[in-house]
Formats: sequence, C-alpha cells, structure tokens
Amino acid sequence: MVSDASSGPPIHYEAVEGVDEAPRRSLWPRHTDTKRRKKIKRGEEEDFQSLLDDTAFWLALRGFLRFGCLARMETELWRGRFRGMGGDVKVVAGQRLRPPSRKPVWIIVLVCLVSLFLVCTYTFPPQSRAACYLLFSKGCDNIPRWVLPAPARDLTDEEIASRVVAHDILGMPHPTKSPKISFLFMCAGSLPFEKLWDRFFRGHEGRFSVYIHTSSEKPAHVSSYFMDREVRSTMVVWGQISMVDAEKRLLAAALKDSENQHFVLLSDSCVPLHPFDYVYDYLMHTNISFLDSFYDPGPHGNGRYSEHMLPEIEKEEFRKGAQWFTLKRQHALIVMADSLYYTKFRNFCKSGQEGRSCIPDEHYLPTFFTMVDPNGISNWSVTHVDWSERKWHPKSYRAQDVNFDLLKNLTSIEESVHITSDNKHEEQRQPCVWNGVIRPCYLFARKFYPECLDNLLHLFSNYTAH
Repeated sequence: MVSDASSGPPIHYEAVEGVDEAPRRSLWPRHTDTKRRKKIKRGEEEDFQSLLDDTAFWLALRGFLRFGCLARMETELWRGRFRGMGGDVKVVAGQRLRPPSRKPVWIIVLVCLVSLFLVCTYTFPPQSRAACYLLFSKGCDNIPRWVLPAPARDLTDEEIASRVVAHDILGMPHPTKSPKISFLFMCAGSLPFEKLWDRFFRGHEGRFSVYIHTSSEKPAHVSSYFMDREVRSTMVVWGQISMVDAEKRLLAAALKDSENQHFVLLSDSCVPLHPFDYVYDYLMHTNISFLDSFYDPGPHGNGRYSEHMLPEIEKEEFRKGAQWFTLKRQHALIVMADSLYYTKFRNFCKSGQEGRSCIPDEHYLPTFFTMVDPNGISNWSVTHVDWSERKWHPKSYRAQDVNFDLLKNLTSIEESVHITSDNKHEEQRQPCVWNGVIRPCYLFARKFYPECLDNLLHLFSNYTAH
C-alpha cells in the first residue's frame, strides 16, 4: 500500500499484472468493483482521445502554431488531471462524471465551405452585374481589390496601335463657338419626307448640317437644305459591308467641318418626333454617343460570331444593335481611324458564310465600342423601331396608323427593350438615363411609308407646339 498525502485520503494501489514492479510500475486504485475500474479506464481513454481530437482540430485551423506552443497549451488544459509516478505510472483519484465530448464537426465543415468560397472568388471573379450586387452591396465598381483580375492576353501590335489612337482621340478637346449637329441621310433615291425635315430645320440655320448618301440615283430635292449635299456614293446592298462603307463616307464628309460636333445617322423612312431645339439640347448637352448595343446569345446574335475574329474579338465581346446611331465627334474620329476591327468584320461577317447570316452593320459598331469605350455609349438608339412582330424586318406604319396617339406613345417611352433571339426570347429592359435622369428614349422614329407625309405634316406642327 502506498499513501499519497497530497491527494487527501489514503489511496490504495495495486500492481498491474504483467508489468514489472521495478524500476517502473503501473498502479491502479484498489477497488473491489471490476466493472467500475473498466469504466474508469474507458473514461480515461476517451479523455485522452478527446484531447487528441481537440489538438488536431486547432492544429488544422491555426497552422501557424508551433509544436512547442501546442504542447504548452495541452499542459495548461490538462494540468492536474493526470499524475505520473515515474514512467508509465498513472494515477486516478476517482471517477470523474462529465458528459462525453463532442467532436467539432460543424466547425470543420464551416471552415471548409468558407475556404472553398474564397478560392472560387479568387479564381472566378463575378462577371455579371447581378452577381456583383449579390456578392458586394455596391456593385461591380466596388469589388474588393483582393479579387485577382482575369489574366490578360498579350495584345497584337495592331491592337496596341488602335487603342493608342482611340485613347488619344478621346482625350482631345474639341472647342467650337458654334457647335452643329450633322444629319446623315442614307437613302436609295429621293427623300420622301424632305418637306417634313424642311419644317424641322427651318429657323435653325447655323446649328445643323445635312449630308446625303444615295445608292441608286441622284435625288430631286424640294428643300434648299438638301440641295448639293450629296456625298460620293456607291451601290449599297442590305446585309453587306457596303452599308458600313456608306456610313463611313458620310462621317468622312461631315468631319471636314470642324463645327460638326454630333452626327446622326438616319434612313429615308425616318421622321422627327420632337422640335429642333429639343433634339439639339438632348444631343449636345451630354457626353455620350447614343449607340444601340446588347448581348444576344441566340442564333441572330452570338450565333453569327466566327472564330476567325480571334484573337482581337472574342465571342463574349460580340454585340448586336440597330445601326441608326448618333455619335459625338471623338467617336466619329475613332470609327474613321479604325482598320483592324473593320477588317475583321469585312472578312468574317458575311451573309451565308459558314452557314451563318452575319449582318455587319448590326454588329460592327456595337462590338467595336463595347471593346473601345463601353462607358461612352448609351446602349440604346434614339431612333425608335418596332420589333414586336418578331420578323426579319420591323413593323411599318401606314397612313391610317399615323395619329396623335401614336406620336404621344412614341415620345413617352422611357425604357429601351431588347429581345434575344434564342428560345427564351428574353426581354432585356433598360431605363433611358440622360445625365443621370430618366427621360424619353426617342428623338426619331422609323419605318414610315411615304403615304404618311400629309398626316405627319399636319400632326407635327400641332404636336410639337405642345
């Protein structure tokens, strides 16, 4: 019998069978209840196993702890619970009643999920606006700097040159005493609504200029504003690059006049919806170009993309939009300076090429400005066209359709709508924001038949006076 005065009442020990008593002995308290001794031994093993589990968890969670620190922590946690009496001697003062320890499984699972989330955020940063606002309350513009950007490829020499020119042009001031709007008309022959445009321009001389591109014959004019305003023209075929070539001819002619600061492309079926002063203020008192551009994943959008446009144009940058634009002078200069991206569309965006019907005038400028200056365009056109019938061509207006209610409806629209060409036919809606304020989207409208002229002349004077 051995007495331990430091532990209260005398405790009896007995040697464990099979172990030499000297020089090292393993002693157990002398108890008559064998089951109790086994229960105490199991409790001791569970305590030690719990200690190992806790130690493994904290070691995994705090990898910066060193082994020495961990050992000291273990000593502090379990001081007084185990006593050694030389070597393998284990002392048990009695049964300790404690609930079985629970492994922190839920904490391990939580740490793993958080780690996986952070890895995914680093590897795949959010690309859409919806994802940005889901992850970060202030949107894409305030993504934390620790999110690594996607690796960028090396630009070709042509791309570098193109971007340097574009950047330089965008930074150039264009002061002028008498800024003008240049109206660029693209038509097959005579303008059926020349009288209506004459009434629109009257009294505003010196604030506008007119240029006409005709693809067939020289038109006969009834308004002095249109006489001798034709530019060098060639045949224009719908759906081919010749449409873009005609646009560039009009821009080239208009850019010769340094007073022209904004350029409006119109067709022979276009009519004004507002008086001249309203249109002038709308275009000249903002710093963006009104260019239609949206992402269409369907066959008539990205389905027209050709991999031959790589590496300069990637599929996710391919955009679609109506060709009827208004461009500020800097953007018009960039279009004239571009040859790299124009060449890609001239060679690889053709009707019937590779089984696709790619329309250059619907994709070239929307894609180009999405890559060069995405924040400098509105992504909607100020020329209204009705695609609600979902046909190859938009809805056309007859004489009986033209009334006061039609003009009122067209001039009160404050939301631009795009419909994708895939099976979902998703409607992409965008408010028309002008200098931070929602305003009516449209200044012009198409497609009107020539028979509408008389009704439009009557309505225009009365409607625009309100």
